Amino acid sequence: MNIILWLIFGAIVGWIASMIAGTNEEQGAIGNIVVGILGAFIGGFVMNLVGGQGVSGFNVGSFLVALLGAVILLFLWRAVRGGMGHHHSPTLHR
Repeated sequence: MNIILWLIFGAIVGWIASMIAGTNEEQGAIGNIVVGILGAFIGGFVMNLVGGQGVSGFNVGSFLVALLGAVILLFLWRAVRGGMGHHHSPTLHR
């Protein structure tokens, strides 16, 4: 049951972070879960650097830490992906 709660937690965090970062259209449910879980690690790392507490369970503080990390991850991902020449092709209109 615990793993299911972490997956739901990751999905919610990833989904909200994707809306903040403007990547919601590009991510599916699995992408949201991965972003949320990685965001929790990144957010915990950042909070430890500044003397704060990382993710400590299912609570509002942990949610905000994971959300911070997920948003950082998505903005870094967009910067790297955008810097590598990834552009949308123009739509042809007839």
